[in-house]
Amino acid sequence: MKDLTKETLEEMGCYENNENSLPLHRGWSSPNAMGIHTVKESHLQSDSEVRLSNNEVTLGTSNTTPVWEFRDNEWRLTYGECGETSLIYAKYEKLPLQDFDVEVRPAVDVEQFFNQGHVFLLEDDVAEETYPSSVDLVDMLLNKIGLSTTVVEEAKRILFTHDAASSRTIQATFSPKDKKNGNFAYDESWMCLVGDIPSLVQRHMAIVRFKHPMNMGTTCHDLQLFVLILCPAKEKGTKNALETGRTFATLLADHHLRRQLVEVATEQEFKQLLFNRTRELIEEQHQSRSAVSIKLNSVVEPSPITNTAMSNSIWKLCQFGQGIREDLSRRLPHYVSDYVDGIIGVKTPQKVLSTTFFLYFACLLPAIAFGVLNDHNTHGKIGVKKVIVGQTIGGLFFVIFGGQPLLILLTTAPLALYIKVISSICDDFQLDFYAMYGCVGLWCAFFLLLFSLFNVSRLMRWCTRSTEEIFGLFISIAFCVDAFRDTAKHFQKNFNSPQCLGDVNMTKGLKSSLTYYILNETRTNSSTVETLISAIEEPMAIECNQASSLLFLLLMLGTVWLGVSIFNFKKTPFLSAGKQEALADYSLPIAVVTMSFVGSYFFQNVKVEPFRYDDSENVFSLTPLDRLPGLAVVGAMGLGFALSLLIFMDQNISSAMVNTPLNNLKKGPAHHWDLFVMAILTAALSAVGLPWMHALVPHSPLHARALADVEERVHQGHVYQIIVRVRETRLTVLFSHILIGLSILLLPYPLAYIPPAVLNGLFLYVAITGLGGNQMFERITLFFTQQSAYPPNHYIRRVPQRKIHQFTVYQLGQLVLMCLFGFVPWPYMKMIFPLILLSLLPIRHMIITRLIAGRFLTVLDSSEH
Repeated sequence: MKDLTKETLEEMGCYENNENSLPLHRGWSSPNAMGIHTVKESHLQSDSEVRLSNNEVTLGTSNTTPVWEFRDNEWRLTYGECGETSLIYAKYEKLPLQDFDVEVRPAVDVEQFFNQGHVFLLEDDVAEETYPSSVDLVDMLLNKIGLSTTVVEEAKRILFTHDAASSRTIQATFSPKDKKNGNFAYDESWMCLVGDIPSLVQRHMAIVRFKHPMNMGTTCHDLQLFVLILCPAKEKGTKNALETGRTFATLLADHHLRRQLVEVATEQEFKQLLFNRTRELIEEQHQSRSAVSIKLNSVVEPSPITNTAMSNSIWKLCQFGQGIREDLSRRLPHYVSDYVDGIIGVKTPQKVLSTTFFLYFACLLPAIAFGVLNDHNTHGKIGVKKVIVGQTIGGLFFVIFGGQPLLILLTTAPLALYIKVISSICDDFQLDFYAMYGCVGLWCAFFLLLFSLFNVSRLMRWCTRSTEEIFGLFISIAFCVDAFRDTAKHFQKNFNSPQCLGDVNMTKGLKSSLTYYILNETRTNSSTVETLISAIEEPMAIECNQASSLLFLLLMLGTVWLGVSIFNFKKTPFLSAGKQEALADYSLPIAVVTMSFVGSYFFQNVKVEPFRYDDSENVFSLTPLDRLPGLAVVGAMGLGFALSLLIFMDQNISSAMVNTPLNNLKKGPAHHWDLFVMAILTAALSAVGLPWMHALVPHSPLHARALADVEERVHQGHVYQIIVRVRETRLTVLFSHILIGLSILLLPYPLAYIPPAVLNGLFLYVAITGLGGNQMFERITLFFTQQSAYPPNHYIRRVPQRKIHQFTVYQLGQLVLMCLFGFVPWPYMKMIFPLILLSLLPIRHMIITRLIAGRFLTVLDSSEH
């Protein structure tokens, strides 16, 4: 039963001097003090109402019909004389208490409140009649803060959904120790009202303290502290109204602090008390975190390099073969499951099949591209056929005997550069290429064997996430540079040829230069000279083929656009989730096959040069080491050591990126054993003249991602992808490299129908998709992103914005250093690139630590989302 008083009806807007109608809930009664009888539930019918007239309640039948009206772009319902009917949607959301020790914004918010906030200590003579509702109280605060009338009206519309209903409030609740009944109670002594106002320029924070408790609503019968937080709508996620309100709500949740705030006499004492409590809370949370042993789910970050740490590392390096034994004891029990896990499981066959085709195209097409490059650099000594055979042998050998099956081995641009340098040295000093190539490879295998046996991979514990991401971003840039460099060469050869530009003098000058060279340098008989000169006098067979350059650009950009669009199709609302995932898994094969068909069929009238392929090439060429002089063997040792450093760094960084805690792998890494297998493989490939290879970024992380089950989670409007499970299987690499080996039968046709432009499009596709999850790339984009769109991730919350940008600039400096030595046009300068890559470790731990505080580095360089 609920009493109906005159004041209650006035408060509900349903009482005037004349007769008024009020639809009444069954079981309500009128106060006996007014001499009005109780309305029984049985007296009320579905169409009955209670009428109040001359302090008497009577029953009657409702003759009022609802009135519908479309106004202000919405339907309004008016029923009787009680005003409009509205719908209110309310939602309870649990907010965690603010972490003052880790997050940087809480202390900044309190400091800003100390300098610019408003505190109103209302005196004893303030009665409930002065502020009968929160609307009147907020109206008073908005006027005292000094906001314009337009902003005040906008703020009131946003803060209140109804005349007395606050839209977004924060309060504390108390749960009983015995949570079986699930009940909770409100702390009705304080309330925080928050709102994001679009027309607001800066944040405003105000706190009102009543001398005596006030009744401000259903859950605030004893309100004594009222907090109002107003923030601009376009504000960074950690600075919006909700996060700022959470800061002050965490402070007011402490009843000891509230008791002290009620007793202070001045506004300055009020602010000082909040400020002091903030500093105390930071210290308390820090001590509590230090006292409790927390089990981390991420990699333990290495401490700064000290004498003790360095001594321990040196001692572990002296333990001969210890790392290989640990890797074998870790991985051997899972060897059988590496095959079984590729068969059993929900969606496992589908994932294995799609990943197999992904690896087939992602490994075969770069092998063809680097085969063409090696064929050009070595004058046909290492061509496409050798690269494909080497890729097949290396991939199958490593997937059977290697420790980490998710690593993808591939010949790379730096390895092609080493082969070019060896070929140039052989040309300059009249050395046998196969002998020099084999000798360098055997020396490299020897140093890799030493690295594996003496546990040198333990040094990679100093390789943090920042180093991995710098290297990953460099590889993506290298793929883009190679693609656009080939495009520029193609345009220079065909689109900007002398015939296309109409430059006849250039052709004549070229003819006269060749004639002069033949007459002065050729040591042949006169008949041969005359034959050459007559050939030169004939019109030169150089055609203007601008259409092929435009087609090259179209196919390259079309491949990357189609592949990336299909890969991101799962972000669209079309089709079901399963079909979207299947399309994303097959995005690369679909793009390659589609654009190859477009280029070969629809543009068959455009003359396109296929890649060079020599079917008579001898695949296996034994290394004739006896042809090398002793000085050349010593020089080969230096080249082999530099090459071993490159393979060592690439192999371990790729393994670290695959085994990142974000992938949730269960079987563990095998750094030392994998390096031992790489030493044997490098020696075998060098002995028969096949190209070298090593684990590659971003192919290896993309392989793990292709075998993963991913979930999307939303936090404050931002979507995060979480890897739930990765199928650690050897079947994908095994099947894909069997297909690569069978592709020898498809040479030169139909593989020659794949235009070279599609190969460059594949490079761009791998570069773009490899940027996913690269935290360094995400932080680079923050330079050009509105603060309101900043993701509320861990480093945004825990590190000041200035320090975030400072750390990103330092990473960019290291990236520029790698690009200077990686893309320099002088081949011999590129030989020291492995040393530059290795120097990233001391730069991170000896220089960056002096520029940025350790607690910030731990957050920025951690393996968190």
